Amino acid sequence: MNHSSNRTKRRISAGCALTLAPLAVGLSACSVGSSGNPLAGAPYDASNQISVSAGEEGSVVDPSKPLEVTATGDEGRITDVTAVDTAGRFLSGRLSEDGTRWRSTSDLAAGVRYTVRISTENGSGEQGRRTLNFQTKPAHAKRLGVTFGPDSGTYGVGQPITAELSHKIKGAKQRKLVEGALIVKSSPHVEGSWHWVDSKELHFRPKEYWPAHSTVSVRSRLKGLKIREGLYGDKAKPVKLKTGDRVEALADASGLSMKFSKNGKVIKEMPITTGKAGFETRNGTKVILGREAYVRMRSGSVGIGGGESYDLGVHWASRLTWSGEYVHAAPWSSGSHGVSNSSHGCTGMSTENAQWFFEHVRPGVPVKYVNSDGDEMAPFGNGFGDWNLSWPKWKSGSALLRGSQDQDAVGSATGVSRLRPQV
Repeated sequence: MNHSSNRTKRRISAGCALTLAPLAVGLSACSVGSSGNPLAGAPYDASNQISVSAGEEGSVVDPSKPLEVTATGDEGRITDVTAVDTAGRFLSGRLSEDGTRWRSTSDLAAGVRYTVRISTENGSGEQGRRTLNFQTKPAHAKRLGVTFGPDSGTYGVGQPITAELSHKIKGAKQRKLVEGALIVKSSPHVEGSWHWVDSKELHFRPKEYWPAHSTVSVRSRLKGLKIREGLYGDKAKPVKLKTGDRVEALADASGLSMKFSKNGKVIKEMPITTGKAGFETRNGTKVILGREAYVRMRSGSVGIGGGESYDLGVHWASRLTWSGEYVHAAPWSSGSHGVSNSSHGCTGMSTENAQWFFEHVRPGVPVKYVNSDGDEMAPFGNGFGDWNLSWPKWKSGSALLRGSQDQDAVGSATGVSRLRPQV
């Protein structure tokens, strides 16, 4: 977009230079509101000097065609054009060097209202304005829907935001359009980024955990946006999350102990047992997915048989992975708590401690595991392992920050079945 011309600037400079002496006259001639300054008055109505391809006020236009603004008078020229839709999206465009023509360089959104504001200048340097509103036709094409998660509510400080798309988006340009239309705002403000898990799912997390007692709002500006030929953005339901205290846990598989912290202070330490040889618990940060006061755990549901088979009713179970890893009460292994690892991958503790843990966590609370001989928790596909990617690697999955991946899977969120528990 172009602003005031050099010609106008030269007029202003010359006018002020000529009236610098005497001083009183200079102040009068250069002050705003002087009748001698051609720029001092209110902008004139430039409607008769400007032609807009959208037609008259309130017209309905085809969004597949560009928006054009043309200066029709001999002496008038366009100095600036802004076009913005009801979602607050600006339409980019290019002004010709001679100021006689402006043309949009990005696609208009479909099914929305635009306001166009045009600034002009006549041969005497006087400023003109024209404002026009028009509507674009709805798109008769496929709609790109987005579903945000989790549902609105209060969560732990480790809860990522998810966005599930209704159609695959693979190209870098298309991913930038989509990602740029998914808006996350937090109070207090934090540094954060979207990460493309695959062609239909994105996750958003801050550089570090969300601050305690923060508010996070998520919304889409995809509606009407042309993603590609035959695909336009659809409206989406926004979500609003809050966090409580900064609650987190650290489980040491070698030290057989879990430390529970609230707002940076350890408030409880509990003896635990984790996965034994052949069933080692995963290292890394996991996030509480949900809580079940009672769950039936059967070994067959996770492919464990033979002498390792089990069928148990388990109380105070806080889920960590979709494949069945929990923190739960394990009274049958009380002799191992704080002594040895004897489970099939879950974190077992006394019934009293498991109930206490259950009552002090909520979905989104991070639980970090260290000193296990098990594999690393995957970033995606088996719960929320998002925090196991470094911040540089996380940002590299953003189409806006580091470019896009044209192939699926940094780990597919749909690649792991949501299996029953393991103990």
